[in-house]
Amino acid sequence: MSKADAFDQTGKIAVQQNIQGTLDFLNKFPPFNQMDTAHLGYMVENCKLRFYAAGDTIIKPQDGPVEYFYVVKQGRIHGKRADAEPSDEQNTFEISTGECFPIAALLGERATRTEHLAAIDTFCLLLAKPAFIRLFTNSNPFRDFALRGVSSLLDQVNQQVQARAAESLGSQYSLETTLGELSMRQPLTCPPTETLQGAVRLMHDLQVGSIVIAEEDMKPLGIFTLRDLRKSIAREHTDLQQPISQLMTPNPFHLPSRASAFDAAIAMTERHIAHVCVVDNGRLCGVISERDLFSLQRVDLVHLARTIRNAASIEALVLMRDDIRKLVDRMLAHGASSTQITHLITLLNDHTVCRVIELCIKELGDPGIAFSWLVFGSEGRREQTLHTDQDNGILFDAADAQEAERIRQQLLPLARRINEALDQCEFTLCKGNIMASNPQLCLSQKEWANRLSGFVYEATPENLLGSTIYFDLRVVWGPEEGCQQLRQDLLEQIAGNSLFQKMMAANALTHRPPLGGFFRDFSVARKGSEKDTLDLKVQGLTPFVDAARLLALANGVEDCSTLERLDQLVRKGVIEALDGAAYEEAYRYIQLIRMQLHQSQAKAGLPFSNRIDPDDLNDLDRRVLRESFRQAQRLQSSLALRYQL
Repeated sequence: MSKADAFDQTGKIAVQQNIQGTLDFLNKFPPFNQMDTAHLGYMVENCKLRFYAAGDTIIKPQDGPVEYFYVVKQGRIHGKRADAEPSDEQNTFEISTGECFPIAALLGERATRTEHLAAIDTFCLLLAKPAFIRLFTNSNPFRDFALRGVSSLLDQVNQQVQARAAESLGSQYSLETTLGELSMRQPLTCPPTETLQGAVRLMHDLQVGSIVIAEEDMKPLGIFTLRDLRKSIAREHTDLQQPISQLMTPNPFHLPSRASAFDAAIAMTERHIAHVCVVDNGRLCGVISERDLFSLQRVDLVHLARTIRNAASIEALVLMRDDIRKLVDRMLAHGASSTQITHLITLLNDHTVCRVIELCIKELGDPGIAFSWLVFGSEGRREQTLHTDQDNGILFDAADAQEAERIRQQLLPLARRINEALDQCEFTLCKGNIMASNPQLCLSQKEWANRLSGFVYEATPENLLGSTIYFDLRVVWGPEEGCQQLRQDLLEQIAGNSLFQKMMAANALTHRPPLGGFFRDFSVARKGSEKDTLDLKVQGLTPFVDAARLLALANGVEDCSTLERLDQLVRKGVIEALDGAAYEEAYRYIQLIRMQLHQSQAKAGLPFSNRIDPDDLNDLDRRVLRESFRQAQRLQSSLALRYQL
């Protein structure tokens, strides 16, 4: 072999090694690790590698329509929006190894709106626009990522979670199975003129626990169950020939066939019912019973909720907390969304609180005073996780200040006992004493109205930090009318108070997302016991919670849930639809990571904490978490712009 041939052969080997090295690199990152080998090979063959020294501009708006798709192979990109001030960190972001840009500009055939600079010495893979378009056309995973961005990455996260669940618990379990997919038999129905005796005979013959009273067009008018039968028989002189319409529960609760088994279980638990009608276009097409859910081994939520509500003692409730943890473990393992799980935890916590109140009243004696048990903060928003403390108060009616003080002194011993019992049930005592046993939080309707008004009209930046928790209030036990009036008054007072809104906006910017500088993905604690960790709750979730609360109160949105607030704000046009969807996905994901952290802490017997070392996450989770923090940063930036902060 001549020297020229040997040199040529060496060059081919080097090229092949370079191609293989690039393939190996891309296979570490989504969406490339989901692509067919042929499509990925095409991409690598058409890519070129380019070096950028620290500070070099890679692309900028003045360059015109984007001509290349960029993937960071080594180094870090610093992005800065064109309208940002030089010192405005909230309008900057980082793109690190394995990430790509600028997809939206490429798809829109326009210039980028952001200047991209090399933060450090950086190598990028460049794919020319014609090759990008061909890849977009032929590769489904690549096209899905280009169109949906972080949403497609979240799908991969959920697929990984569910794959692990299938290995450990079997693949038959599915919280998302729709009611239409379940093998429902033809629902038993009868006309409203049917007699009680005739309806019961039909139920007996078919061995079912319910019968739906329906019109000829199968529109459900009511439902009659074995529970209703027991009530009927318990009455004296029950007439077996009376029409079933006089004994049925009218306007039965129903769900569409597209609803899930989990939706049905939640409805049963919230409404204390054992049957859910399945109705499409006004026509009855099935009935799901509590027994159906058990036999399908989908959920044991309904049974657990009923057991809690009938617990004979505080000690029994304490033992059930472990059952709640196990149920959450199963749901988390099988891909339930963080929203579903927080809803479930809050629902079971509500049942626990109600039963604690009832047992404490039984223990100390009924004070003979109607009162409402209020909850604030995460419980008020229905966003609790396993790691929770108490934020509660009492609301009652009183004619004047003297009567209010007398009633307060009667209720405080009961409030103290309830707080102590809740502490036994792992609702830890609030370090800030935001509890019903605090005389300042056991108030009459008028006193609560004055207290909340004071938060608005006498607010200072300092005391506002401790008062916003009360703006997420709801009733768990007792009459709800008084609390509804308090919420209405709050909305009216805040809607026209621009100064208070601006202070709330400044407060909402207090907790910044933990995004790092040029050399780090995340900003973590540098010393002490929290070294190398970040706080998922304070730094990750709180920016969304605070911003959604402010915008909701300022725009007349009554919902307390963060996600419901965001949804309503999109409907009102306060937030753009695409932005709202991105904020919701980011919030859900941070909450999911937080729950997985709590789950691992519980299994290891460690105390609950919201702090996590991001180095413990895999590459995909780190990437989605970083993008989620960026969405929190964007939401805060929009607040700063809206309120000129």
